[in-house]
Amino acid sequence: MQDETHREAGFVPYTYWSVEGGNADLIDGGMIEESLVSIYVNGQELATIMCSPLEQEALALGFLYNEHVVDSIDEVGVVKANVARSVVDVLLKRADFAPPRRMILTSGCGGGVTFQYLADTHPALETDFATTPDIIFKRMRDMQGAAVLYNKVRGVHTAILADVHQMLVSAEDVGRHNAIDKVTGKALQQGIATHDCILMSSGRISSEMLQKARRMGVPLVASRTAPTSVAVQLAQAWNICIVGYVRRGSLRVYTHPQRLGLPVVERIEQVIDI
Repeated sequence: MQDETHREAGFVPYTYWSVEGGNADLIDGGMIEESLVSIYVNGQELATIMCSPLEQEALALGFLYNEHVVDSIDEVGVVKANVARSVVDVLLKRADFAPPRRMILTSGCGGGVTFQYLADTHPALETDFATTPDIIFKRMRDMQGAAVLYNKVRGVHTAILADVHQMLVSAEDVGRHNAIDKVTGKALQQGIATHDCILMSSGRISSEMLQKARRMGVPLVASRTAPTSVAVQLAQAWNICIVGYVRRGSLRVYTHPQRLGLPVVERIEQVIDI
């Protein structure tokens, strides 16, 4: 049985060979931990997710919110994680909960799950939120600083929720969708409003990620990597700015460039490089 301290840390000790420049050395390091967690709502199993065994209560809350099971933390009576049993029990204040009949497996690493359909469209966000490329660079540095587990053993994704002034919450997980659900859950736990914020992820921006961003009312999603074509189409429809390939001094704006003070272009496929 693994030491509970290691479970809480999200990694387990492991000795491996490191080969570099023709030299081989034994390194006492670690490897990222991955486990199944089942989310039960009012005693009924809702979903089983591959994840990092960290902040599972936040993961469950964020998942329930992003999947429209709850609209507010005020609807939740009790949420309790049992790491040893790999279970999170959630008791809602209402008794009429019925789990969705169909679940969709997503493209997310770590076994992303969603009950929403891309055809279930949301109205476009109504907000004049705008910022600058410099703010995006600053928040990306904040996210890199929050990648504590990644800096120890690699192998995990980081997500943060931020405003133009500071990072608000952060989370890490083997699955990029899980990291976003954790960020959502932590915002709910701390009473942080998510609308008109910036959502950042170390992973690619997928359609499922855009669904979560729209649910949170986030008008700008940024990543160090690329968006998918469906994510770009959804972002166009939902008035969300997608910023990809945020690196030191450069980024790409895929949709709604006016949120970064850039001119609007008509073609969805047009990418603005900075």
